[in-house]
Amino acid sequence: MGNWERLVWNQRGVLLDGLLVTIEVCAIAFAAAIVGGLALCLVRLYVRPLRPVAVALIEFFRATPIFVQLMWVNYVWPELFGWPNSFFTAGWVALALQSSGYLAETFRAGIEAVPRGHREAGAAVGMSPALILLRVVLPQVALMVAPSIVNQFTVIVKSSTLVSVITVQDLMFQSQKLVNVWYEPIEILTATAGIYVVFVFAVSFAGKRLADSLRERFGLAAR
Repeated sequence: MGNWERLVWNQRGVLLDGLLVTIEVCAIAFAAAIVGGLALCLVRLYVRPLRPVAVALIEFFRATPIFVQLMWVNYVWPELFGWPNSFFTAGWVALALQSSGYLAETFRAGIEAVPRGHREAGAAVGMSPALILLRVVLPQVALMVAPSIVNQFTVIVKSSTLVSVITVQDLMFQSQKLVNVWYEPIEILTATAGIYVVFVFAVSFAGKRLADSLRERFGLAAR
């Protein structure tokens, strides 16, 4: 217990600071990924002139390893666009880009699964196409794809461990710093792994409960 107390418990403030950064970068990346994924999906489905661009971006984001995207956003974007101007921003942007590609396909599958008759019913009562999308289609899509969205958040959490390579001071960065100070990785890395496991299971559990509750409340049986 001596090493655990010295290397883990006595360093809990450092690890907690790293965990808070991890939560922050994951939350921002997740929100941006939802917005970006939905935008790419809608452009692909409804904006014919820009469809090839949307498809190319979706495939690029999905096919590029997250490590490559981190390097690309952190080192190439500032030279081309003058942004992002911080490692933290580069980290969540790269995570959001990759997840937006996967979420775009998730949203597309959900939209295409909405029965045609529901759209026709909306048109029959005088709703515009935009209103049908907002009031009829998207609420059903949100319920259908909720489990997949929660799963994508857990993917972001696990991928976020790589933002430490661009010196974002997340949990993994702080853990590696402690290892470099004490040169005793077993306890530190084991505790770090345990924190990630608890975090991912907590997110999965809370997300599944929320998704099932919403699906049951609005008449779509949980599967």
